[in-house]
Amino acid sequence: MLDEVRGRLRLERYSLRTEHAYLYWIRRYIRENGVRHPRELGGPAVERFLTNLAVRDRVAPSTQNQALAALLFLYRKVLLLDLPWMEDVVRAKRQPRLPVVLSRAEASELLRHMAGRDALMAGLLYGSGLRLMECLRLRVKDVDFARNEITVREGKGGKDRKTVLPGRLHQALQLQLAEVRALHAQDLDAGHGAVQLPHALARKYRQAAWLLDWQFVFPATRRSNDPLDGQEKRHHLDPGVLQQAVRRAARACGFSKPVTPHTLRHSFATHLLEAGADLRTIQELLGHKDVSTTQVYTHVLNRGPAGVLSPLDR
Repeated sequence: MLDEVRGRLRLERYSLRTEHAYLYWIRRYIRENGVRHPRELGGPAVERFLTNLAVRDRVAPSTQNQALAALLFLYRKVLLLDLPWMEDVVRAKRQPRLPVVLSRAEASELLRHMAGRDALMAGLLYGSGLRLMECLRLRVKDVDFARNEITVREGKGGKDRKTVLPGRLHQALQLQLAEVRALHAQDLDAGHGAVQLPHALARKYRQAAWLLDWQFVFPATRRSNDPLDGQEKRHHLDPGVLQQAVRRAARACGFSKPVTPHTLRHSFATHLLEAGADLRTIQELLGHKDVSTTQVYTHVLNRGPAGVLSPLDR
């Protein structure tokens, strides 16, 4: 059955990360119900499973929602069964959380403690507001030095957008692209050089996978077999590479606050707001669906759009 789920996910063009997450939750759901077939279970079993996640395991709301989405996909898309409305599910409580933000001085210090490729990736997260996976999935053709633009393809929600390319990163990025060009030439000489293409582009443009334009800006150090077709290709870097690099730099800086790659994206938005950029512009650069998501950065600043000064400071 799991092979059927995997096939349906690929038919619906879900990402590989989503495929792995959905298969994990479906396996866990089956195991916790005595390895019974999901067709024999249904609404009450799903309610019990999701409630246990919230009450027993105390998972985050986003985790519970991901499990629910996986089970809905299983029943609706694969088994072609409608689940009854699950009113008795105990939902994980979503507590308001303010994002961790670095000051300008802290962001500069963090970047000074990083070098080479890691510093360039961190610089793009802070200087362009990219998410970690958006940075790793950048292709050579998505970087426009002439217009100081980066095109983000299929970001969160499957949307494309454009964001700013910091001028200070031009030289480092050009050096990185030169390394990509040399590495790609080595792969071609070795009889490889293909890269994974989104959706059906590999069938539509049969030679595109071997072109430099489609190569990842931050390629993996080793080639690996593509799980979709089994061919040996060069994928992008693993996200853990930058996560560990940022963690090491934060420890070296002695920061007491938790710092992750996503902290740099939060800092990008906050510092733009401090500099006077309007929320609508920041929303477009970040790729937020709704401006209410972007408004959280006004709370990080501890001020409204017009600015608030404490009576004590007056």
